[in-house]
Amino acid sequence: MLQEQLIEEIKQIPNEKLAEIYDLIHYFRLGLAQEKPTETIHQRPIGLAKGLVEIPAGFFEPLPDEILDAFEGIK
Repeated sequence: MLQEQLIEEIKQIPNEKLAEIYDLIHYFRLGLAQEKPTETIHQRPIGLAKGLVEIPAGFFEPLPDEILDAFEGIK
């Protein structure tokens, strides 16, 4: 049923736009073929790098105005 609806929608698309639709469907299908089953994906345990990284005390201090301005595009 859904395939027929998709086909009917595709028939309504102008010929000059069909290549874009084809690319979308084709690459979507290729992506599905490359997906790994979720049962093979294992999350790493939290805290593997505990004690390996030291964050300096100044890390949480506010950034200087000139750096904030750079982020906001102010010269």
